[in-house]
Amino acid sequence: MIKAVLFDVDDTLYPSSKLAEEARRNAIRAMIEAGLETDLSEEDLYRELQEVVKEYGSNHPRHFDLLLRRIGADPEPKLVAAAVVAYHDTKFAYLKPYPDVVPTLMRLREMGFKLGAVTSGLAVKQWEKLIRLGIHHFFHEVVISEEIGVEKPNPKIFIEAARRLGVKPEEAVYVGDRLDKDIKGANRAGMVTVRIRRGKYRDMEPESDDDVPDFEIDRPRELLDVIRELAKD
Repeated sequence: MIKAVLFDVDDTLYPSSKLAEEARRNAIRAMIEAGLETDLSEEDLYRELQEVVKEYGSNHPRHFDLLLRRIGADPEPKLVAAAVVAYHDTKFAYLKPYPDVVPTLMRLREMGFKLGAVTSGLAVKQWEKLIRLGIHHFFHEVVISEEIGVEKPNPKIFIEAARRLGVKPEEAVYVGDRLDKDIKGANRAGMVTVRIRRGKYRDMEPESDDDVPDFEIDRPRELLDVIRELAKD
């Protein structure tokens, strides 16, 4: 019997990949408008920034300084500040959940399920996202990798989430967009897994049996049909 439903955050509850791309492109435009002198095009600068993010990780605090040094430019405070302001203005303006996320979370609560979020990243940044999305109050528990020292796909993070919710892993459904992180980890923990085909990993193919989800959906509201189907068993 299913008693809890847990969610990934990025690209599962809101369009993280699309938002990050637009924010970074606007940051580059802001640096150019602030006086950045370079022979590189906006597209070239965006590709260089993507390489910086890939090399140093998405949580590195000085992506724009590193980008400027990478292209041989002086990381002037004015240029960095312009990029930071444009990045955050874009993120805050467009940081919204997928249209059917809130109704789905509300319905699951009404049905009596315990709700949780399991996400990798820095605790402050992940909480900031949930609060700005306006959905943090829906979750009974939020488990973040930085706080427990374990990242997805390690099954321990999923097992810890189930423990905090007071359910067994097999009594929980986990919804995520990545086969290699979300589905693999939740499968190994013994949860029922649901892949949502959203974001940059929507075309990812399984590489092993651990990566194969029990169900696939295209939008959050379809999760309610999965829950009803599971209730028949």
